[in-house]
Amino acid sequence: MKQMLTNSYLFGANAPFIEELYEAYLVNPAAVDPAWRDYFDKLGTLPGAGSYTGPDVAHGPIIASFAERAKEGLFKPAAQTGAAAVEKQVKVLQLIEAYRSLGNHWAQIDPLKRSERPQIAELEPSFYGFTEADLGQTFNVGSFAAATGSAHATLREILDAARQTYCGSIGIEYMYLNNEAQKRWLQSRLEPIRSTSQYPVEDKKRFLQRVTAAETLERYLHTKYVGQKRFSLEGGESTIVALDQLIRIGGGLGIEEIVIGMAHRGRLNVLVNVLGKAPAMLFSEFEGKHVEDLTSGDVKYHMGFASNVSTPGGPVHLSLAFNPSHLEIVNPVVEGSVFARQRHRADKGGNLVMAVLLHGDAAVAGQGVNQETLNFSSTRGYGTGGTFHIVVNNQIGFTTSDPRDYRSSLYCTDIFKMIEAPIFHVNGDDPEAVALVTQLAMEFRQTFKKDVVVDLVCFRKLGHNEQDEPMVTQPLMYKKVHAHPGTRKLYGDKLVAQGVCSIDEPDQIIKDYRAALDRGELLYNPVLANYKRKYAPDWTQFFGQKYTDECTTKVPMTELKRLARAVTTLPDDLTLHSRVQKIIDDRRLMGEGKLPLDWGMGETLAYASLLTQGYSVRLSGEDTGRGTFFHRHAVLHDQNREKWDAGTYTPLQHVDDKQARFVVIDSILSEEAVLAFEYGYSTFKPNELVVWEAQFGDFANGAQVVIDQFIASGEAKWGRLSGLTLMLPHGYEGQGPEHSSARIERYMSLCAEHNWQVCIPTTPAQIFHLLCRQMLRKLRKPLVIITPKSLLRHKDAVSSLDDLAKGRFQTVISEVDELDPKKVTRVVLCSGRIYYELMAHRRENKIQNTAIVRLEQLYPFPQKAFDAELRKWPKATEIVWCQEEPRNQGMWYWLVSRQHMVKAIAPNQSLLLVSRPASASPAVGYYAKHNAQQKAVIEDAFGKLKAPE
Repeated sequence: MKQMLTNSYLFGANAPFIEELYEAYLVNPAAVDPAWRDYFDKLGTLPGAGSYTGPDVAHGPIIASFAERAKEGLFKPAAQTGAAAVEKQVKVLQLIEAYRSLGNHWAQIDPLKRSERPQIAELEPSFYGFTEADLGQTFNVGSFAAATGSAHATLREILDAARQTYCGSIGIEYMYLNNEAQKRWLQSRLEPIRSTSQYPVEDKKRFLQRVTAAETLERYLHTKYVGQKRFSLEGGESTIVALDQLIRIGGGLGIEEIVIGMAHRGRLNVLVNVLGKAPAMLFSEFEGKHVEDLTSGDVKYHMGFASNVSTPGGPVHLSLAFNPSHLEIVNPVVEGSVFARQRHRADKGGNLVMAVLLHGDAAVAGQGVNQETLNFSSTRGYGTGGTFHIVVNNQIGFTTSDPRDYRSSLYCTDIFKMIEAPIFHVNGDDPEAVALVTQLAMEFRQTFKKDVVVDLVCFRKLGHNEQDEPMVTQPLMYKKVHAHPGTRKLYGDKLVAQGVCSIDEPDQIIKDYRAALDRGELLYNPVLANYKRKYAPDWTQFFGQKYTDECTTKVPMTELKRLARAVTTLPDDLTLHSRVQKIIDDRRLMGEGKLPLDWGMGETLAYASLLTQGYSVRLSGEDTGRGTFFHRHAVLHDQNREKWDAGTYTPLQHVDDKQARFVVIDSILSEEAVLAFEYGYSTFKPNELVVWEAQFGDFANGAQVVIDQFIASGEAKWGRLSGLTLMLPHGYEGQGPEHSSARIERYMSLCAEHNWQVCIPTTPAQIFHLLCRQMLRKLRKPLVIITPKSLLRHKDAVSSLDDLAKGRFQTVISEVDELDPKKVTRVVLCSGRIYYELMAHRRENKIQNTAIVRLEQLYPFPQKAFDAELRKWPKATEIVWCQEEPRNQGMWYWLVSRQHMVKAIAPNQSLLLVSRPASASPAVGYYAKHNAQQKAVIEDAFGKLKAPE
């Protein structure tokens, strides 16, 4: 070790060796030789180290004085001048590393220049003991040679290069990346040019045209449609430069399709100046006109759009996703759509299709859905090969601009560090710097297939909307905003000073653009009008279909038995857990007709049947492969092998040689982002059964925004069809408030305009036919299935192969016992698991005057079948709705308010209710109280009742 430290090969021409060794030590001490690790461990920090303690400090301790360590005998006698030289050399390398890590804090990225430069000792030469006399001394610069132009440079030259590279209009954060190749790649692109662009004249003029188009459109709308909300992009016009550059560079790198997600800020500008939406169409929307005949429609700054644009690398298809006002919720929807498009093209690496997400600075840090989306960004079932994030950083969240109030991190982009995405902070007043970081970020994404972030620091010229007055809450900030001449003006003057433009040219661009707007046209239209897009799914066959349309879901007996054999034939060397082996053995007997089918087998055969008919199946959720209640076992785990790929077997992937794709994913522990992803996926996959299963039905509470604003209303607002299926386990079995109810009343309250289907199947045959119907019927509506828990293995909740071969989904299931209609005076109507308890009670007590009828489809309400069922019991004077949910929850109020039951009831009949008492909680937590309530519900269904108030 001592010999190593005195050996001259460590310094001079080979100084990068120490640099790389030290960097490796900072990332992972165990990765370096023990002798070197011991040496670095003993090194302290220089005086003043750690004086800057902001959240973004991303480097380790500064190496202590070599001279001090020399006194301790750490290396053999050497000339004092040699020890001093060694010490200074190492300090120079430390200084370079400090600029790579912390230089972004000194970057000039704020157009408003509101904050003073922070005191960061590690960026000052004096911190390392350097004086004015050292500035002319020459040092080895290690891997920084590309920035200085030589392996050796004076300290003055090193400082100039470091500050120009890391403290100009661009501030980059990347030294926290664990991947050395990625760090070196970024250094190789930034340091040789010192983060300074050298664009040709035609590119500079293009950037000027883009910021001019952005500004001019906003001002045109501001004067033509006074007072109307549009959520202006003014102050952030360079966003259009970034998107334009991204698309052009992406097209050259092989990208053929881009899906964009963004909120309302700047959306109209993006629609016109990026996607090429005709201004005349936008003006019509401002004037209250609409082209599509939707039942509700949506405001103009939520609408989506699609177009095909030309790039130097060829055509690129652009899609701007429809988006509600709930901030950032569109992001996982976009990821799901991109994932589906990639699968459609067999683009496994994400080379051809990419997601671009635009965030607000307050929302990106504030909305939890971003953490969830980032968390699944590299997982098997959700990763899209890297997302391009642009943060339109207005430096204000609605009316909050004090960082102490609207986030707890130094940068709003710190959340992206959880997935080690490089972050480019850039001054929005420098369109060329914006274009440069966009290009580098795009190339990084295509090279490494991981997320990348451009933090475009700008400002918001107007209020949150055009009727808001920001001076009320941000007086000093908006004094600076009002004094700011605008990005277009600054950049135009710069190009005139450079001789790129004539003195009149910037103003002439404005005049030409306004003239085009007056004609309702675009001055620079990138849209390829007659381009025929490939890989687009055909949704036309699903429009205008009726929910009453029938389809055949029967499967021949011979085929059912073949499917059963296929899903129970396993590799010889697969060793299963004894409990799972019993399930497979039983399923084998079920397929032979020797045992009745349970729920898991009915569901499995539904998937198998669809797969052989060409319909792919995607099933996701928490613990979905096994099933929360140990019933599904779609993925079998070898008890002798832990390696995932070799240690699992999925029978449904081996049903047939020509079958469609079956994918089952155990998702991350997330509801909101994962369900949004599956919704986005389903909107591009009309012929794939896409199922999301909640671990418990009430876990969907965490995804309510997705259910309300996309799944239930997407067709009414935007004309977007989806066949997404939700499975929500439900049942009052004494598991407490959060594990009993799927909150059926919430889904019923959203029912209107035949927007979706809500069903509560109670037998294996019912789930079989329901899942098959979801694909085989030429109707694409979301399906909410209230699924059971205890019924998964209930001795009476079984079916036969005949029920699958000859049956269909029954919206209403009639009485199954042989009752005399003349003796029946009461009909008990119910849904779900309570049916089996009611039936057991009636049989045990030999009750003959009460019929029990199951309502299996709640919406669309099967009025004809329901009416026909009640007519079977002409002597019944009491019609009872029995539910195990509290009175103020469940289906009761919806059924009564919609008059479905009232319509079917004769004048001599009374409508009665049996339920738990009204409650603020979905269920009780005390098991004894649960049992008492459940007993009362069952007994009341057959006892003396009075009409509900």
